[in-house]
Amino acid sequence: MKGIVYKSTGSWYQVKSEAGTFYDCRIKGKFRIKGIKSTNPVAVGDRVEFDIEDKEGAEQGVIKKIDERENYIIRKSVNLSKQTHIIAANIDQVFLLITLNNPPTLTTFIDRFLVTAEAYHVKAVLLFNKVDTYNEDELLEIKYLAAIYRNAGYDCIGISASTGKNVDKVKDMMLGKTSMFAGHSGTGKSTLINAIEPGLNLKTSQISEQHKQGQHTTTFAEMFDLNFDARIIDTPGIKGFGVVEIEREELGDYFPEFFRIKQDCKFHNCLHLEEPKCAIKDALEEGEIAWSRYKSYLQILEGEEDNYRTDIYPKK
Repeated sequence: MKGIVYKSTGSWYQVKSEAGTFYDCRIKGKFRIKGIKSTNPVAVGDRVEFDIEDKEGAEQGVIKKIDERENYIIRKSVNLSKQTHIIAANIDQVFLLITLNNPPTLTTFIDRFLVTAEAYHVKAVLLFNKVDTYNEDELLEIKYLAAIYRNAGYDCIGISASTGKNVDKVKDMMLGKTSMFAGHSGTGKSTLINAIEPGLNLKTSQISEQHKQGQHTTTFAEMFDLNFDARIIDTPGIKGFGVVEIEREELGDYFPEFFRIKQDCKFHNCLHLEEPKCAIKDALEEGEIAWSRYKSYLQILEGEEDNYRTDIYPKK
């Protein structure tokens, strides 16, 4: 039988068959020894083949094959330095929720996430949430941030999950697609998904005043079918994002505004550091590329990990 993985809890996977029936499945041990360094050999969104077995009168699935992935979102595993964690696979687009404060979303986090989306061929859209809560100065800061990312080539939308502002715009972009929602805990992912599809009743939580960050409400990725020809993948809140499997020479290609002008660099293998006649450095000086983006590029290039390991998926 063939199906799509809708939920992963570590050792068990919920798979929806082509006929629309859900089965609890496990995987054959050999998946773990095929050189896959990921902590989760099967991810939500994977297309799989599975057999049905009868276990004490109950049907149980065994996943025997994973189809080749069109794309995926991956990051460094929190606890195991040489392993990675695939958050979700076969995604049409990812919506990254960003809040200015309560909790703050830093540009270094945004840029690491976007680099990974570019590297693995996933379209990214930035949603600046909670615009109803900002004062005039904060709204100006949001507009400034959005201008930076629009200049880089990304769609940016100011939204309010709680008041419904621009939620219809997001819904329109989701039609006929599988969309992943990501961001720090507390940025409003679950609130937004509930606004898009009230019947899901996803659990939401209050921001911790002491730490200005959200409490984890999602402990694993899960996909949901919506009632308007769309699918959502809800993911755990991410505090940090470790970039993986990207060569130094390729990194600039995953900053779209760098990629557009890199052919104007004197050297074809320019790393945009101290090389003469570098188009990226010239654009930086002219204000055509944001310093925050260049700073993120340098951090990733030099392997500064930005404390991504402080993020821990909550233990079930």
